[in-house]
Amino acid sequence: MTSTLDQRSVDSDALRNGIHILTATLLVVAIFTTVRLPLWQGVLNLLLLVAFAVVYFGGSASLEALPKVARYGWLGILTVLWLADMAVAPAAIYLVFSLFFVYLYVLDLVPGIVSVVVATVVSVVVQIPGGLTFGGIMGPAVSALVTIAITYAFKALSRMNQELVETREQLVESEREAGMTAERQRIAHEIHDTLAQGLSSIQMLLHAADRDLAGEDIPKAQERIELARRTAADNLHEARAMIAALQPAALSETSLGAAMGRMAENFSATGGVDVSVDVEGDAQQLPMKVEAALLRIAQGAVGNVVKHAHASKARVTVTYAPDEVRVDVVDNGQGFDVAAVEGRPAGLGHIGLAAMRRRAEELGGEVAIESTPGAGAAVSVSVPLNNDVD
Repeated sequence: MTSTLDQRSVDSDALRNGIHILTATLLVVAIFTTVRLPLWQGVLNLLLLVAFAVVYFGGSASLEALPKVARYGWLGILTVLWLADMAVAPAAIYLVFSLFFVYLYVLDLVPGIVSVVVATVVSVVVQIPGGLTFGGIMGPAVSALVTIAITYAFKALSRMNQELVETREQLVESEREAGMTAERQRIAHEIHDTLAQGLSSIQMLLHAADRDLAGEDIPKAQERIELARRTAADNLHEARAMIAALQPAALSETSLGAAMGRMAENFSATGGVDVSVDVEGDAQQLPMKVEAALLRIAQGAVGNVVKHAHASKARVTVTYAPDEVRVDVVDNGQGFDVAAVEGRPAGLGHIGLAAMRRRAEELGGEVAIESTPGAGAAVSVSVPLNNDVD
């Protein structure tokens, strides 16, 4: 039970820290707009922004310990300060994005959504005296939808994590065999390599669509939203496949090379990196366990390229040899110190390389990583075909 509470605390802290970062960024943006205001407006704008920052960060520090009435009062003060600042500086409207997350974090689901809708309407109405534009309407509206979607996805994933932790605790109580411990690790890696990366891609796509709508580029925004919908559908398919058979959904319907190609297309569309796939040698049907492991290792490697390498291109090569199958992932990014990265303690966000090696070792294979700062990186995994891996 303690682990479940710890997981819930970690999830809550992650969401709260994300809101803090967003709020701080929006406050900085609003402060910079002060230079374009007349002196009295600029001074008043700064005072209101400082008051907003003091109330927000001061209340956040002890939010969990406050009674419900005090939390509602805190939200009310933040809302009043935001409304007052919008009357002084139009740029204060950006703070509504932070308030959206705060409403949904502090309030229950229905009151939170109602508060978001009301704040959205207010954001649109205050623009009427200066002339209302399509972007002025769609910007707050899409931001509200994005906030609700992200918060809902985050809470759903948090509930899933808590359920998995509870299941793990029940398994530990009923069965302590080493095989079950290994299986739990494998499930954790499946979730890390699929659902987490999928949700991250959806978030990036929706943020990009929000920017396109603000710039009134409707076709581009629709394209990004459609891609986010397809990514969500793929994620749901992956989750169902893991529950049903704990195997990648892409592999249940196609070959390893085609599954690699689909994975590359998703990363190219969401991460801004040109990812290509080559297949060398005579392709053959491999045991599902081998194909699943190779696909997951490739996903982890390309995911690292998108998140950390600052690369423009990456190439995935699947090579079929008589006695082994090999997958190479090469990028033109900034590279890294392999020894320093592998020396870090394992933990959330740092399990990628260790997970790759563990997957390969379970099949009698190995992973080789080569990289030099400033010169890109190469990850190569090889698995023997004469090994009994069924």
